[in-house]
Amino acid sequence: MAQLLQTDPELAQVILGNDLNRLQDLLRERHRQRSESRRRQEDELALLYADPFDVEAQKKIEAAIRQKGIDENWEAALEHNPEAFARVVMLYVDMEVNGVPLKAFVDSGAQSTIISKSCAERCGLLRLLDQRYKGIAHGVGQSEILGRIHVAPIKIGNIFYPCSFTVLDSPNMEFLFGLDMLRKHQCIIDLKDNVLRVGGGEVSVPFLQEKDIPSRFLDEERYSKQASSSGTAVTSGTADRSNNVSLGGGSRNDNMTQGPDFEAKVAKLVELGFGRDAVIQALKLFDGNEEQAAGFLFGG
Repeated sequence: MAQLLQTDPELAQVILGNDLNRLQDLLRERHRQRSESRRRQEDELALLYADPFDVEAQKKIEAAIRQKGIDENWEAALEHNPEAFARVVMLYVDMEVNGVPLKAFVDSGAQSTIISKSCAERCGLLRLLDQRYKGIAHGVGQSEILGRIHVAPIKIGNIFYPCSFTVLDSPNMEFLFGLDMLRKHQCIIDLKDNVLRVGGGEVSVPFLQEKDIPSRFLDEERYSKQASSSGTAVTSGTADRSNNVSLGGGSRNDNMTQGPDFEAKVAKLVELGFGRDAVIQALKLFDGNEEQAAGFLFGG
């Protein structure tokens, strides 16, 4: 119900009111609106077919046929593969860094293991920062690479392992366990048993359930993608040299909410019964991606 209150407060309030007649009226009205929308689309298509040799009409017919295929594919996915629309919770495990308990974000798509400046300071590691490995991380936004901590102990399960860190000046990401350390310690991401196996299986730690992950971490997952291909090339003995690091992604379109394409996406999701404000927020959150926005709305 909490999910429904967020995605469709009108329907949620009607359900909580225990008024069956009002609920039926609301569902009938929404069905009528969807039927009218489909009828308008069919009428427009019929007008286009009335003069099929017109160039503009042919373009619109082609677009309508393409959109129909997309809609049918989307409906098939909703029926046969609904999991594709649900939000995927990222992989976190409990670790200790220099004796300080942390929630580590496990990301095999990240080139390097990353720790934020504030987290490194909290763990008592900032004094070991080697600033010869400074650089700039480019991607969705920009973060400064402050340097590298060459080795410090981390505890996974009951065993200690050596770990090196790239230090970012990023308040939105705390600790990311990247591919470099996953390889070094022969880690296995076992999604069947939902555990991270370390040292070829000598230690197994469970991935955290969503309820065990702090809510601020769930918001930070978007920002951690900035570091998903980060890493600094080693330039030994060069104190002032900076490395430009490409992190993938891209710049966000500031005018995303303007234009007919965005409004069409809003209208389509509203037809599914979601509130307009919730739809707009979901589309903004996923940079206009209609499928991901729908998955977020369905999955809460």
